[in-house]
Amino acid sequence: MLGSGVAGLSAAVRAAEAHGLRVGVLTKAELHQATTRWAQGGVAAVLGGDPDSTDLHLADTLAAGADLCDVDAVRTLVDEGPARVNELIALGAAFDREPNGDLALAREGGHSYARVVHAGGAATGAEVERALVAAVHRTAAALYEGWFAADLLVEHGRCVGIAAAPSTGGGSVEIRARHVLLATGGAGQLFAVTTNPAEATGDGIAMALRAGAAVADLEFVQFHPTALHHPARPRPLLSEALRGHGALLRDAKGERFVDELLPRDKVSRAIMARLHEQDTDHVWLDATGLERFAERFPTIAAAVAEVGLDPAVDWLPVAPAAHYTCGGIVADLDGATSLPGLWVAGEVACNGVHGANRLASNSLLDGMVFGPRVVEAVERGKDGPEPTGVMRLVLGGPGGDEGGIGHRDLALDLTPHPSAGGDDLATARGRLQRAMTAHAGVLRSAASLVEARAAADAAATAASIGASAGAGAVEDDATARCELANLAVVGQALSVAALAREETRGAHARTDHPEISPAFRVRFVLRG
Repeated sequence: MLGSGVAGLSAAVRAAEAHGLRVGVLTKAELHQATTRWAQGGVAAVLGGDPDSTDLHLADTLAAGADLCDVDAVRTLVDEGPARVNELIALGAAFDREPNGDLALAREGGHSYARVVHAGGAATGAEVERALVAAVHRTAAALYEGWFAADLLVEHGRCVGIAAAPSTGGGSVEIRARHVLLATGGAGQLFAVTTNPAEATGDGIAMALRAGAAVADLEFVQFHPTALHHPARPRPLLSEALRGHGALLRDAKGERFVDELLPRDKVSRAIMARLHEQDTDHVWLDATGLERFAERFPTIAAAVAEVGLDPAVDWLPVAPAAHYTCGGIVADLDGATSLPGLWVAGEVACNGVHGANRLASNSLLDGMVFGPRVVEAVERGKDGPEPTGVMRLVLGGPGGDEGGIGHRDLALDLTPHPSAGGDDLATARGRLQRAMTAHAGVLRSAASLVEARAAADAAATAASIGASAGAGAVEDDATARCELANLAVVGQALSVAALAREETRGAHARTDHPEISPAFRVRFVLRG
């Protein structure tokens, strides 16, 4: 299993504890250093009674996904989610509770009711990660921390393992396995402004593309509307829960301009429109009316205190930041990909749950539900994809139209074109990130996306020819080169898909095509 976030660790624990399977977990950082750790808001699941229901959770998720969710996938998520949350509690995860002992439930943007469980106010990801890491240390057969997976091993049309190397050096080695689960997270580091940690470089998606596996929906990158406007990397996240509890968004004139409880894509677009209109680089989150802020949101209180702000009296400067990759490697409802032997779960997967825009706090639940589903499928002897979920589009045949959603295949040329000279790796990475933020961020157009594709091509060239010596150049190393190459691949694929989608839908907003179009109720499927 590659990756140490909620999807990979949930699968590892399930495999070892429920089935006694021998599991190895490989991660390029320390086990606890995953994007899951940075998740604040919580886990969305229907754990209470009336008036909420799994049907309402499903409806909210479909609405946020802008008519591109797979209904079967969402039904699986909302129906199996409550049990997975209770299993996590049994593992030792401590969620916030009311004085009477009931779980404290919050309401976030896009949700009809309060159904989000949280820990430490806005430190849910850290608590989920803590509980899972402790369980994995008890159960995993082998842990490979500080190992970088460079590529998948493919023989006779099947994934048979990975090529990986330890960060301490010593060269690449082959690690072979009958089944490989990619749970490597997203690609937030493709952008200059992101809430994702440095490790989120799209490695799994890039490896899958190079191996010929199908990917889809890469144009849908969710930007969190309220990241703290500050040079810190990753950007401190001011959780959706603040707006759920009554925090208000105000523009440069101090006026409210958007319903704070709309889905994230709509809030982000409203913020960007106001920034352009007022020629500024941030708006304000007014949380001065929230009582007991430091007690209810200690993680956020500490983050803003570090930059000298007091939410009791200060408005907090915020702006959108790249937050979540809604698309990824195409999977069926058990996580099987188009490449036998390769499985996916979590943010790296495109299983149809999120559609064009993820509903707040569905991401942790996604990993908790679909990671274990991979294990169950392997245990019962499944060895390849079935026409369920998004995989219906790829396999074709009976039922091959995923609930009325069509698909279009897009060509993606990943051949690098080396030339003389080039930037050092750090410079090339920074140039790519700035270009993607400027040209493929919250708002896009045909002209800007051509610029984004050119930047991704240039980054691919820089990764292929290596670093040139120069002032300020950093030491060239294999991991930095691989990460840049992976970011370039994802940037190329994103640009191609976003250029082809001539509409505005969910997290994809085209200024030259500002309306949603029925003609684009399709998934763009790419292969390397």
